[in-house]
Amino acid sequence: MPIQTPICDFGKKALPFELKSTDNKIISLNDIKGENGTLIMFICNHCPYVKAVTKDIVHDCEELKKLGINSVAICSNDSDNYPEDSFENMIKFSKNNNFNFPYLIDETQKVAKAYDATCTPDFFGYNKNLELQYRGRMRELKNLIPVRDNESDLLKAMKQIYETGTGPKDQIPSAGCGIKWKYD
Repeated sequence: MPIQTPICDFGKKALPFELKSTDNKIISLNDIKGENGTLIMFICNHCPYVKAVTKDIVHDCEELKKLGINSVAICSNDSDNYPEDSFENMIKFSKNNNFNFPYLIDETQKVAKAYDATCTPDFFGYNKNLELQYRGRMRELKNLIPVRDNESDLLKAMKQIYETGTGPKDQIPSAGCGIKWKYD
């Protein structure tokens, strides 16, 4: 059974972070904040739910960039127990999928915990004031196959945030694999 994200906590401010990207740069929230909005995604390399929507993620982030909305992806999984999510494999995954946004590693898992990220993928859509307006799915999946009958839920929501500053009141939770937490 996939884990689902909680309902959107409208207006909650994005929290600052500084994490290493797959091109070995330290990226902060201020570095990636978009003029008209910001999308923060918690993903990983091995999750079948992420793999199912990776093409959609890349497409939607390209469309959002045209609207002045920047995107970033963060991998917070325990790579000791899930080596497919290692930093080296993040580099390969981002290149193989033509990521057009920074892909960051959250080795301490502090950022995922601060954001209360629950699964991969977990999408946090912010308006230009970094106020949370979307915490829903990318699009409908049937047997891990995207239903591509129209624009994704994520893209529609982010366009609404761009136009109005607020996200849709009705949001369908994202569902996926639980974040692989480190247990000391």
